[in-house]
Amino acid sequence: MKHYEQRDDSSRNQSSLWHSSDSSLLKGGDSGRKDKGEAVFLGQELTSLRLCFPQVEPHATIAEIKNLFTKTHPQWYPARQSLRLDPKGKSLKDEDVLQKLPVGTTATLYFRDLGAQISWVTVFLTEYAGPLFIYLLFYFRVPFIYGHKYDFTSSRHTVVHLACICHSFHYIKRLLETLFVHRFSHGTMPLRNIFKNCTYYWGFAAWMAYYINHPLYTPPSKWPQTILPSPTVPTQRVLPSWAPLPASSSAYGAQQVKLALAIFVICQLGNFSIHMALRDLRPAGSKTRKIPYPTKNPFTWLFLLVSCPNYTYEVGSWIGFAIMTQCLPVALFSLVGFTQMTIWAKGKHRSYLKEFRDYPPLRMPIIPFLL
Repeated sequence: MKHYEQRDDSSRNQSSLWHSSDSSLLKGGDSGRKDKGEAVFLGQELTSLRLCFPQVEPHATIAEIKNLFTKTHPQWYPARQSLRLDPKGKSLKDEDVLQKLPVGTTATLYFRDLGAQISWVTVFLTEYAGPLFIYLLFYFRVPFIYGHKYDFTSSRHTVVHLACICHSFHYIKRLLETLFVHRFSHGTMPLRNIFKNCTYYWGFAAWMAYYINHPLYTPPSKWPQTILPSPTVPTQRVLPSWAPLPASSSAYGAQQVKLALAIFVICQLGNFSIHMALRDLRPAGSKTRKIPYPTKNPFTWLFLLVSCPNYTYEVGSWIGFAIMTQCLPVALFSLVGFTQMTIWAKGKHRSYLKEFRDYPPLRMPIIPFLL
């Protein structure tokens, strides 16, 4: 039977990393006993930990090792643990089997605390519900946003109502996909991510909603309009130059809105189709990875050209929304989103190429033939 041990060192003690196949005592501070399997503490900070698990079978998985570790230290639940063969190496997967790892009769695993964790589902529901609620506050012009005389008034521009429908549909779709479609390869993420993600989604939702639903918002118009000052009309507060572009900047009007709406709807359907195709690719409760291929659904044919067509369709949706509303904050949101999704797409594309030797060579990460 193999002998396995698990060991932790803080980042300030990386130079002192060591391992041994015997059960000798661990040298530490003057904080009490230092017997095998006992943590050595200096104040409240864990500086070194050595645990021996002599009863671990060779066919045990990393997940089982994590559970053993949790029994002795409940504050580090399995999702919070990262176990590695090397202090600077990659985290081992839960499904990895000890006897298949490049170790001898004694395996030394290095532990790293990933910090407090939160489920992906909780993060997604929170970051998507926020924009849905925030946008509607501006759409209904609740008090203290635009001034008392505009409280609960409605815009006379059709595109404003259309934008609200599209925005709400997008986030309702995301919420439903989170609950019923997505299958996550990792159950949790660091708790700090929820604050970063919510700041991004909620902040941009408030920014774009403020201008699109503003009483002075000017929608795309076919004919240039010139508003002359009148001595009988009091001066109104105007929006900054980087707010919604003036009507005279658009030469397409209603045609522009219709085209943008078509782009948005097509891309939303495409995005949903890709999510369903990826869901069917991974059985429930499994972490199996396969090469995604087009199905009979025409929206999935984009798999012929890109590795992450869900990101392609997502970016297309927001480009359509930006053209429809002709609002600069929406365009900036689209640009930031495209930048982040490009990073994710490149990472997934490299992962596919590394994992599958027969991966289609024609595919690009997110934009066909370009990127």
